[in-house]
Amino acid sequence: MPPHAPRWTLFLAAAALTLATTACDQVKIDVGPFPTDTATTSGSGSGAGSAASAKAQLDKLKVATAGKMTGYSREKFPHWISTGSNCDTRDSVLKRDGTKVKFSGCNVVAGTWKSVYDGKTITVPAQVDIDHVVPLANAWRSGAAAWTTDQRKAFANDLDDPQLVAVSASSNRSKGDQDPSTWKPTDSSAWCEYAEDWIAVKTKWKLTILTKEKTALADMLEKC
Repeated sequence: MPPHAPRWTLFLAAAALTLATTACDQVKIDVGPFPTDTATTSGSGSGAGSAASAKAQLDKLKVATAGKMTGYSREKFPHWISTGSNCDTRDSVLKRDGTKVKFSGCNVVAGTWKSVYDGKTITVPAQVDIDHVVPLANAWRSGAAAWTTDQRKAFANDLDDPQLVAVSASSNRSKGDQDPSTWKPTDSSAWCEYAEDWIAVKTKWKLTILTKEKTALADMLEKC
């Protein structure tokens, strides 16, 4: 497993995120309705049990060809939305994933972040991107094109599942909208966690996968 602490406990904590020492006290996210089945899935775990669960989930994901990009735009996944007191989803992820985070009002102005994709340590907030583990365009191709705008908004701002993570801007932009068959974290020690997170998100949101994507995920789980 990667040397950094698993993010799953942080994602669980984010469901009740409070920023008592800042102007963002008692934030609450209203992201609209989720897809029909919103049962909790596993992800960002550690150990053989978590990997076994991820493998079982992977076997249940529907394999399909990629849908068309017709009609896609990032604006159809509204983000970042307000989380109260002038905070937004980006602020909340920066607070959750960073250490010694400092604010000006609700804006993050300082802190330290460890980018799990490439192992870089970042101390300038502007150099941190909030990555959608399953990219918005990938989600569109694998089922989100049929969702309502409220469902896409919920997906794009999902703090309850391992869908949002603070990473280096360079790694996020290198990834783009690629799936694990064409892009993996440059830090191979992150492959297990990345695969678990990807599978957890696709399971939660009932998104399909490609054959080559499934093969790549299975290979990455061997790192667990």
